[in-house]
Formats: sequence, structure tokens, C-alpha cells
Amino acid sequence: MRVLDDPGRSPLRLHNSGHRGRTTRHQPRSTGQEGSPNGSAAGAVRSYNRHETRAEAAGAVSNGISTTRRGVQQDMSGEEFQTLASDFYGFAEELTPQERRHLAALRTRLERDVRPLVDEAWERAEFPMEVVPVLAEARVIGLGAELTRPFPNSAVFRGWTALELGRVDASVATFVGVQNGLVMGTIDVCGSDEQRREWLPRLADASVIGAFALTEPLSGSDAARGLRTTAELVGGEWVLNGAKRWIGNATLADVVVVWAKDVADGQVKGFLVPTSTPGFTATKIERKVSLRAVQNADIVLDDVRVHESAKLAGANGFRDTAHVLRLTRAEVAWQAIGVAVGAYEAALAYTKEREQFGKPIAAHQLVQEKLVRSLGNITASIALCTKVSRMLDAGTQRDEHSALAKLVATRLMRETVALCREACGGNGIVSDYGVGRFFADAEAIYSYEGTYDMNALIVGRAITGHGAFA
Repeated sequence: MRVLDDPGRSPLRLHNSGHRGRTTRHQPRSTGQEGSPNGSAAGAVRSYNRHETRAEAAGAVSNGISTTRRGVQQDMSGEEFQTLASDFYGFAEELTPQERRHLAALRTRLERDVRPLVDEAWERAEFPMEVVPVLAEARVIGLGAELTRPFPNSAVFRGWTALELGRVDASVATFVGVQNGLVMGTIDVCGSDEQRREWLPRLADASVIGAFALTEPLSGSDAARGLRTTAELVGGEWVLNGAKRWIGNATLADVVVVWAKDVADGQVKGFLVPTSTPGFTATKIERKVSLRAVQNADIVLDDVRVHESAKLAGANGFRDTAHVLRLTRAEVAWQAIGVAVGAYEAALAYTKEREQFGKPIAAHQLVQEKLVRSLGNITASIALCTKVSRMLDAGTQRDEHSALAKLVATRLMRETVALCREACGGNGIVSDYGVGRFFADAEAIYSYEGTYDMNALIVGRAITGHGAFA
């Protein structure tokens, strides 16, 4: 392959080659088992050299976190909260002291225990199960459910949590998004009190892993009308038949929220299906080029029988499904910002280190323009998502609001990762320099939880009064 950037003086690689081969390969997860922590990862951070973190190479301060001194605050515990340099207007400073403490602790855990694992996991197309107990201990799962949240918190804070996850790894962020928003969100919104008590605490501590099965081989954007998976009530049991596709976490999951059309009334309904149920099979989708560590699967439901009580009490039509998706869509927009931030931070560090024509390429006008445009995209997206999350807290958010946030944030993310990849020249297409993985993963985030076009049609219907879906 011809490298587009002159290799005359390569910067030291962001990836510390000493980590290669040290990540434990996980075996397929057995029902009821948790992944084990990887103690060897502690303190290991990818770096330009063996002493300098990526963020420090970009001119930042402590712990490998891109920060500005303007954004350093003392909270009630005396711990410093450091605003990301990419949060150019300091939006995160408006979080409560408790929210900032939680975010700072999460950031530390992600840098120490997750970041060193993700490049290798992405290359192997395996999810690093070592991070599951880390995420559970960091209390990042179950933040939105009253039964499991560690403290009362805002939708804006939960958005920042998704951003922090996304800036480290989009696959880990997606794992949490499925477990947290889609699975727990469905049970919290549509489940009975008994179902919430049974499932939410175990999902929050990750002793149980969940998946959300809506998309089908022949039904994606038209799920409201085109769902083919069926459910039939026979003698006190629901019998499910059909197929699902692109189901994240499915090969790891203990329980799956399955959406199926009731043959009696034609309504889409939700069911909690243990993956050990006879007739249930999940097969990993191979050869992905985006979100490679996410374990997406094809699911087959062949006369799967579950007790009548497995039906989610409040999931009685696609309107209920859509309500769950609206609540999670804005967090996907925040996750997209995180991916853009991750690419921007890596590109900024690289361009400050890489020298051409006798000076760092960051000193060249065209490179600065790419970095500034990336920062502008990030800043605009944070402002948009902050407002739409505040609307959720206020109870005024509608479908078109979350759809516009996801539409805009993912479009700007896609542009940003491309600009950052371009700023790194040929080195931007390999994972060693920190940009390539974000560049590839952005494509999946651009499409899932509603494609750009479908979200545009949701907003278009709201502003014109005319539905144009078919």
C-alpha cells in the first residue's frame, strides 16, 4: 500500500507494543458467569513513548485525560474534576458536584482498565469480557432506573457518561447502551413491578447480560409494519417463531428482549426470553468492518416456548417499542460525540508530534483548519445534546427532538472522524495511532438506532404534518 504521508520521520506509535499479546482471550460466556477482571491492565495507558500519555503529548495534564486548567474544579469531596479540552465551552462544568465526581471516577477506570484492552479486542473481533466487572463496579449500568441508580441524576449526566464511554471505545459504549438503555430501559418502562424487581438489579451489576431483539433479516427501518417474528399464546405459554439479525450482545446474553407480532391481534409485543430456552440459537455475525468487538448475532426462534409471565406487561404495541427507542436515541447521539472526541484527541496528539517540512504538522494552516472544524462539530453537538437531554428531564422531549439530535450528532461525527483520519495521513488507517478504530466504528453508529434517513423522516413529519415513510 502506498502511504500518503512521507515516512521520513514517523512519530513514536501511540500503541505501546508491550501490551500486545497480554490481553486474555475470553471463552464464550456460559450462562450465569461473569467475565473476570484483568489485573495486568492497571496503570497501562497507550502512549507516544513509555512515559508520556496520548493526552499529555497533546499538551494536557494529569492521568492521560485531555483537560484545560480553566475546567479544573474542586467538588465537595476535594477531588478535582477536569473538563475535557474538547469540551471547549465547558458544558460539563454545569453538572452537579456528585455527577462530576461519578464522571471523574468513571474516566479514571476507563483509562486504566479499559483503554489498554480495546485495540486488541477490536482486531480479534472479540468482546473483552474483562471490562464487564469494571463497568459494573463503576456503576455505569442502571443509571437511569430508579430501582438501580446509585444517586438521583440527570439525563445530561447520563449523556456525558455515554460520551466518556464512546471516547475510549465505541464497542464498549455499545455494550453498555444495549444493557443499560435498550434492555433495562425496556424492562423499566414496559415491565411489571415484579419483572423490574427480578431483572433490573441483576442487569445493573452485570451478573446477567441482556440483548434487545427487534431488527430482522427482512425488517429493519419498517419494523413498525414489517415485523415477521410471531408470538402465539397456547395453553398458558407464548410460542415464538422467527428470526432476528444484528442483535448486539446476543452471543453473550443470558436473557433477550424479543419483539414479536401477536398472531391474535397483530400487535407487536415484548417478551423476556432466556437464551437457554430450547429452540433459541444465536450465531455471531462475522467479517464486520465496524464495531468489531460488539458481538452482533443472527437469532433463530424455533417454537421457543416461554411462560405467559415472560410477556412484558406494558409492551402491547409498537408505540411502546418506539417509546423505549426515543429514550435511548439521544444517548446514542452522546455516544457519537464521544467517538468524535476520541478521534479528535488522537489526531491532535499525533499532529503535535509528527514533523514534516521541519516542524510539527499541527503548525500548518490546513491541518489546523481540520482540527478546528472537528472541534466546532463536537462543540455544536454537545450544545444540541445538552438541550435535548434537558428536555427529557423536563418531560418535554418528543420523538422528533431525539431524532434530530441523533441525526445531527452522527452526521457531524462522521465528518469529524474523516477529518481526523485525513490529518493523520496514511497512519490514520491503522489502529496504532488511535484514529482508525474510531473512523471505522463511526459507520455503525451512523446507522443503528435509526438511520440518518429515517430520523430525517421523523423530523420531517413533525415540521410538515406529512408522513413520507412509504
